Amino acid sequence: MVTSSKVPIKTAVYIDGYNLYYGRLRGTPFKWLDVVQVFQDLLAERDQNESLEKVSLFTAHALATFATHGSASVLAQADYHRALKTKYGDRFETIYGKHSFDRDGTLLPTFVEDQPYDRTLRSRVWKLEEKKTDVNLAISMYRDACKGLYDRIILVSNDSDAEPALQAIREDFPHIVVGVVLPIRPPTAGAEVHRRASGSLSNLAHWVINNLSDSRLQASQLPGVVPTKKKPIRKPVHW
Repeated sequence: MVTSSKVPIKTAVYIDGYNLYYGRLRGTPFKWLDVVQVFQDLLAERDQNESLEKVSLFTAHALATFATHGSASVLAQADYHRALKTKYGDRFETIYGKHSFDRDGTLLPTFVEDQPYDRTLRSRVWKLEEKKTDVNLAISMYRDACKGLYDRIILVSNDSDAEPALQAIREDFPHIVVGVVLPIRPPTAGAEVHRRASGSLSNLAHWVINNLSDSRLQASQLPGVVPTKKKPIRKPVHW
């Protein structure tokens, strides 16, 4: 007797690291997040025979000059990415952009409460910008779609800059099911909304998860010590 089995539906996740950190993880005890486990659990809950093939994290190297904990922040980020790579191998990938800033500062219009915009009133500020991340994410999603690597993709972002890429994928590869996970906090009764959801991304998705709860993040933390062939990787003390 021959038993038939369903072929797993290949699924990939593309994470805007800047969005995930500042939209959901900053100021929480959940920074040591196992992003692969989060989406393995999510797919298991969906119960649609989806197989998580790859998780790609798009980010930029932290800069000690601008980081809250200086060089410790740089080391923490590197250890975090290394821990995920150690645990998951080729199933996890980090794609780096870079940070850009003017060493002499940038002149920007000064905000004065109850006063109209005045282009002549300017202040010199430090303006740190993350470069290439959005482009890297968009190109990777589209190229993977062109190669036919995955049946379904999940975008983790609340940034409308990803809209053109999703639009192109929906038009050019209508067979690919697109999911969007918005990395923002759940709404709390009586509290001010931390970050508003991007409607433009939601409108392009077949399904949407509107926030990431504390319980989901807590359930998907890396172990405090991740063993390696050499020195083990430990969760940063300030995380």
